[in-house]
Amino acid sequence: MLTHIVLWKYRADVSEETREDHRARLRSLRNIVPGIEGFSVGFDILHSPRSYDTGLVASFRDRAVLDAYTAHPDHVSVVEFGQTIIETMAKVDFED
Repeated sequence: MLTHIVLWKYRADVSEETREDHRARLRSLRNIVPGIEGFSVGFDILHSPRSYDTGLVASFRDRAVLDAYTAHPDHVSVVEFGQTIIETMAKVDFED
């Protein structure tokens, strides 16, 4: 099993509507390839200075599923959109 965690901090000028659009696009990726075991997207509720705005946690059966997800055109499209609205992004992928 692989866990995939991604965090996004949006630029200050990005509207709440655009932020929610990004989250909806992320949520649409939930079932794009077989072998996605878990998938959750949410927004930060604490708003601390160190917080990111949106987070994604996904579980993949194995590395092949993560690779298929990463290369899938729908995923690539959401990544490209995200790059236009973020200040910074962080991610980690680990076996568990």
